[in-house]
Amino acid sequence: MKKIFFAVIFCFSLISVSFAQQITRFGVVDTARVYQSYFRNSSPVRNYESKKADFQNEINRKTEEIQNLKNQKVDYLNNGNDAAAARLENEIIKKTDLLTEYTSAKNVELESIKKNLQNSDAFYKKLYSVLEKIAENEGFSMILSLQQANAVLWYSPSVDITDKVIAELER
Repeated sequence: MKKIFFAVIFCFSLISVSFAQQITRFGVVDTARVYQSYFRNSSPVRNYESKKADFQNEINRKTEEIQNLKNQKVDYLNNGNDAAAARLENEIIKKTDLLTEYTSAKNVELESIKKNLQNSDAFYKKLYSVLEKIAENEGFSMILSLQQANAVLWYSPSVDITDKVIAELER
């Protein structure tokens, strides 16, 4: 009788242990930080940054050219050469308009490149694959994004898997 009693107790303890192991675990990930870390060293981002620097250098060169023309115009005015100053004024206006158009066009181009980077399907496929792997290996039932934080009012840092995701993506 005692053996049956202990066997029943043992079975109940196994059942309770198995129920205890079915507790839902949540993880959170800062997808903005992951995105920033992942793309910081990627070729597309380096190309974007290179284009951005090239455009800025060209803007600086054109701005300096306009400033030199303005200085030259002041010299002409100080020397009483109003005709030359007027010609330079027209040139300054044309170059300023061209600079404004150039800057606008290049900003649109850079914004388009940036949006394409942010909406990269390849990145999100890789991200979801990494999230799935970490979740399955560590027993998470659900991973929440901190960027969709309307529903995440509080979380323990112990469930933040952002660093693990970044490390896995960098492999």
